[in-house]
Amino acid sequence: MSFLLLGFFTGLSLILAIGAQNIFVIEQGLKKQYIFLVCLICSLSDLILIFLGIFLFEYFKSYFTQNIELVFNILLLIFLVYFVISKIRSTYNRFDINLDKNQLSLKNTVIKTLGFTYLNPHVYSDTVFFLGNFSKNFLISQKYYFGIGASIASFLFFFSIGYLAKFFSSYLNNSKDWKIINLFIIIFMSALACYVLFDIINLI
Repeated sequence: MSFLLLGFFTGLSLILAIGAQNIFVIEQGLKKQYIFLVCLICSLSDLILIFLGIFLFEYFKSYFTQNIELVFNILLLIFLVYFVISKIRSTYNRFDINLDKNQLSLKNTVIKTLGFTYLNPHVYSDTVFFLGNFSKNFLISQKYYFGIGASIASFLFFFSIGYLAKFFSSYLNNSKDWKIINLFIIIFMSALACYVLFDIINLI
């Protein structure tokens, strides 16, 4: 039980940092679009990466070189730039939150969720490498409990922010509110893109 709690609080402390993935989950909650699916993909992805890290840390650490990190950062930057441009376009177009035309298709939602999850090198540094390194000397049974605890934290976090956002969306009933939210997302993602760009420059 102690390793379950250790995994839970360690995982929660890592995931609480606000990033592109979390902002996307919140946005989907506010728009009431495929919330369960988005939260499930994010949570299951964390679960997979957590257990890969816990049990295969020694194997993976030799492959995650600076060049691999550079490739992931470049892909993430391209993804973020595309996302910001699409957000700017949607802000300047006529925006009505009640119109189905503003809703992402299922395919696009899944692609964006996977993009925000797997193109971010920090996802791997937190789940595979930090948790893997942290638990490398645990017994097998302790690793299982630790991984389950960290995975529970992930499920709890993503479903909480997704459905809390859905709850608060009831109070956002005009296009002005949504344009402000869009502007915040554009600023945040643009700042994140700049941060990734600086990371790329430092890695070159």
